[in-house]
Amino acid sequence: MAGQPNGRAASPITCIFMSEQTEPGRATDTTAGRDDHNHHGGFPVYEPVEAGPNFGRFVEALRHLQDLAVSTHAPDEVIDRAIDHAEALGDLLEPYRVPEGRSPAGFNPGLPGRGSLLMLPWKIEKADAESVRSRGVFRIYHRGGNGAAHGGTLPLLFDDLFGMVVHASGHPIARTGYLHVNYRKITPLEKELVVEGRVERVEGRKIFCVAELREADGTLLADCEALMIQLLPGQP
Repeated sequence: MAGQPNGRAASPITCIFMSEQTEPGRATDTTAGRDDHNHHGGFPVYEPVEAGPNFGRFVEALRHLQDLAVSTHAPDEVIDRAIDHAEALGDLLEPYRVPEGRSPAGFNPGLPGRGSLLMLPWKIEKADAESVRSRGVFRIYHRGGNGAAHGGTLPLLFDDLFGMVVHASGHPIARTGYLHVNYRKITPLEKELVVEGRVERVEGRKIFCVAELREADGTLLADCEALMIQLLPGQP
């Protein structure tokens, strides 16, 4: 499911996921005597956590490991050493685990995938009331078979995009009701692609969105129709 808080900031690219300014990384009570909590349903409101200067490099290093994890066949002794290093990295980072909303992951639109390993490493290049457009590649980690992107990665790309579309077009936070993906051609790996989505129409709480995934030359690879449903007050 997707859905991002509806903000009031001037730039939807820089503030596309947040609305209220609170203590950094701190959730606020969205129902305690606030006139605007309806805009967020039952979602807490977070202030974006700005990534440090090395966070993008950190995320890229982990993405590289994801690619290698699905494309190498190393001998057992190398795997054993890799396990030791991976476990040591986990031990290094574990003391810094934080609650939802206090990590820079997912809150930095200037980074591929906004700095989230879950999201595809695409960068937002346009976000306004008309549409949201992102550009990027499907990596080896996203491979399905025979050199193509896994079919399941496309709904993730579209679903995340529609959350941004709802926000950038000025609508309150919404959850995904459905996605309908039409696979028109094989989606290639390691080739720059463009995805763009927009609101098609609104019927009450129902926000109908559409999007297309294309190659740089405009060749249509897939398109998607979605229903995003505005949350009721207090609805998670």
